[in-house]
Amino acid sequence: MREQAVVFKKKEWQDEGSSRIPFWAYTDDDVYRQELERFFYAGHWCYIGLEAEIPNAGDFKRTAIGERSVIASRAADGEIYVVENVCAHRGVQFCRERSGNRKDFTCPYHQWNYDLKGNLVGVPFRRGVKLDGKVNGGMPADFDPKAHGLTKLKVARRNGVIFASFDHEVPTLEDYLGPTILAYFDRVFDGRKLTILGYNRQQIPGNWKLMQENIKDPYHPGLLHTWFVTFGLWRADNKSALKMDEHFRHAAMISTRGQGGKGDVTSGVSSFKEQMRLHDDRFLDVAQEPWWGEPTAVMMTLFPSVIIQQQVNSVSTRHIQPTGHGSFNFVWTHFGFEGDDADMTRRRLRQANLFGPAGFVSADDGEVIEFSQQGFEQKPFHRTVAELGGREIGDTDHMVTETLIRGMYNYWRRVMEA
Repeated sequence: MREQAVVFKKKEWQDEGSSRIPFWAYTDDDVYRQELERFFYAGHWCYIGLEAEIPNAGDFKRTAIGERSVIASRAADGEIYVVENVCAHRGVQFCRERSGNRKDFTCPYHQWNYDLKGNLVGVPFRRGVKLDGKVNGGMPADFDPKAHGLTKLKVARRNGVIFASFDHEVPTLEDYLGPTILAYFDRVFDGRKLTILGYNRQQIPGNWKLMQENIKDPYHPGLLHTWFVTFGLWRADNKSALKMDEHFRHAAMISTRGQGGKGDVTSGVSSFKEQMRLHDDRFLDVAQEPWWGEPTAVMMTLFPSVIIQQQVNSVSTRHIQPTGHGSFNFVWTHFGFEGDDADMTRRRLRQANLFGPAGFVSADDGEVIEFSQQGFEQKPFHRTVAELGGREIGDTDHMVTETLIRGMYNYWRRVMEA
């Protein structure tokens, strides 16, 4: 059953449509708390991880949905279960390791013991302690362990990716993604076994929505990122398309690599460095893969919690974990496929240096998100202007538009009743 949502005051959105986003959407604590309730804790699927991270019985990983700590584990029956990391007894976050393997979970405070499915299986002194021939204490006679297990989440798995929801009435994952985005999801996750290559973790001092916006924003890559505009990996004159689901919450930015170098789109662009050369050309050693089709890059935003990245041979998930209205943890999981040879694995790892906290590209994004949040906090009564390409919302066959951002806030306004 869906948990009771917290009631908050509605905020007024002064402008029509969704192209002018008020700064309070990024700075107001009540708005942020309402987002957690409506997007992360009800009505939505949230990303948990990859099955390859917990391949064996007893494997587990600790992660987060919104601000709530959860644990994904693979039980002896091979199924994956997701439970909340809060002891049913006194509320202790009992799991402190990031990952590992175990047969059960035990709270360190009073030793309540749970199986990997979240069922309560052991309560110390449940039947009291015998002293001088008399039983002292113990739980009440009607205490039922079945009523005191961990909070269990609904779980969905598709082609090696794990999602979960606190809301057991959420639609199927396939209906949630919709046919357009599901097709791009299956393009990457087509059933091949995944291999984990490594992780990056960072905390970004900005509102969590700014990272969703960043990967729905084709306006900035050819202006902010020297790597993209100089070497042609992603810029406005590449063949491209933007796609959304029917609710406008999920999106895919699709691009085919151009030749790079000087052109109309580099005129006056300070990030373009015509004389820039690589000391190691292997960073641009791109190998066409059969599953790509024509695009060399597809960046998917699955609202609210994850980005799925394919930028040439680098593939990863990026997990958004809010920690307040002005900060979020950001976890990158770089992966490959079981059929990759040693050369392809090295290529994926090498190209992964474009991304992550200190990546040649992504370091720029973390910095400008921080700068944006600083501006919002300074002037909370103001608003952004996301009107490149007009004020309409719809799929396009070019990148000179902010339609995906307008689409996300159209959805945001409906759910938040703004």
